[in-house]
Amino acid sequence: MSPSFFEIVQLSNGDYALRRIDDDSAPLVKISFSDEAREMMEDRDMSVAKAMIAAGIEAVGNVAHDIDWEEDEPDTHEIRPSYTLH
Repeated sequence: MSPSFFEIVQLSNGDYALRRIDDDSAPLVKISFSDEAREMMEDRDMSVAKAMIAAGIEAVGNVAHDIDWEEDEPDTHEIRPSYTLH
């Protein structure tokens, strides 16, 4: 399988999208900012979208790394009632 290359593009409606360079189908991720958020970012919305996508990719990598694929038994935690002492 050949490697995929991705790009972040601004869509005609102002949203940002992550998509494969060689694929015109639906994007993998879309990011939409409200008008208020765009004003607060002062024309840095593309940079923020890039950072959000990078953080998401990193989080997926961490989640995949943290999964114990050999664990057969679900976590069993003893549930204790909680009390408030007055």
